[in-house]
Amino acid sequence: MAKPLANVTVLEMGTFITGPCAGMMLADLGADVIKVERPDGGDPFRAFRGGFYSPHFQTYNRNKRSITLDTRGGPDLEAFDRMVASADVFIQNFRPGVADKLKVDPERLRAINPRLIYLSISGFGATGPDRDRPAFDTVAQAASGFLRLLVNPANPRVVGPALADAITGFYGAQGVLAALHERATTGKGRLVEVSMFEAMAHFNLDDFTHYFSDDQVMGPYSRPNVSQSYVFQCQGGEWIALHMSSPPKFWENLAIAVGQPGMLERPEFTSRDARIANYEKVAAFLAPLFAAKPRAEWCATLEQLEVPHSPVYSAPEVIETPQAQHLGLVVEDPNGPHGPFRTIRSPLSFDGERATSVTAPPVLGQHNDELLGADTAASAAAE
Repeated sequence: MAKPLANVTVLEMGTFITGPCAGMMLADLGADVIKVERPDGGDPFRAFRGGFYSPHFQTYNRNKRSITLDTRGGPDLEAFDRMVASADVFIQNFRPGVADKLKVDPERLRAINPRLIYLSISGFGATGPDRDRPAFDTVAQAASGFLRLLVNPANPRVVGPALADAITGFYGAQGVLAALHERATTGKGRLVEVSMFEAMAHFNLDDFTHYFSDDQVMGPYSRPNVSQSYVFQCQGGEWIALHMSSPPKFWENLAIAVGQPGMLERPEFTSRDARIANYEKVAAFLAPLFAAKPRAEWCATLEQLEVPHSPVYSAPEVIETPQAQHLGLVVEDPNGPHGPFRTIRSPLSFDGERATSVTAPPVLGQHNDELLGADTAASAAAE
């Protein structure tokens, strides 16, 4: 298995998603990511039905090792400082001020190790009027303008996964990789900072670009209308998605597929601009046609005619597809601490080599003896 970051050691004091996600991204690339957790329960995301191994925690903490330390002082802080001295990267996603209380602020750690790359993830940034505001996924999505593009105005509800949390972690990992590359030349570390607010504003770039360049304020249907994206329910209740974009052949072939060769002569279908302007009419015309046949039959027809489409799959359906199985999308650690652990591998391949194995997320303090020594581990466990 390719491990481009095999010689990189990361200390992660991440909790919930943003910090752990950044750490996982580096761990997936081969870095030795050591998760430094509180002795009294560890990462709060662990808690689940009276235990400390929740599905949420498992999602973002594979390929890591776990130790428990109270870095506020004493032997634990001394052990932590020894690890900092030889580490390459440190990650934290505390609210402003917490790192100082835990004695893991960038000034102190970078004084111990000038080569250290310190990643600090916050909600709204280290400075400014909103620096102390609590930020969670929905808050960051809303504050950055992104949530507006997801909410159905007729039935406003928060939908979908924790995009802001994960995307901020991705940006954090990108910053670390850039700093590692620079350090190879300069020999010096960096303080890398990213906030959920800034990350989601950047991820929402298309929305801002339309506003800056054409004074357009986009809404939840702006992109689907322009990209000509549709979801239809087929006979039996299953859904199918189409992305018709701009090439005329997509629409010409769709007309054949649905048995409506004269469809493109209708006013709402005559041109791309007409279809965008009449999106709801186009959808209303096609919906009953798709409802008349099973999804499998539609997929066979659309594939033959090269119309861009896909079934709207659930997670169990995805992993059973021939393509997912061909690519080895699912990887497993048969010796996980709570039985076999399955997950989706990293999407990256290097010279045709991709991740084919995974290490299950660690239980709390699983690697204390290995990394801290028996005496320090016993001290940490007793606290």
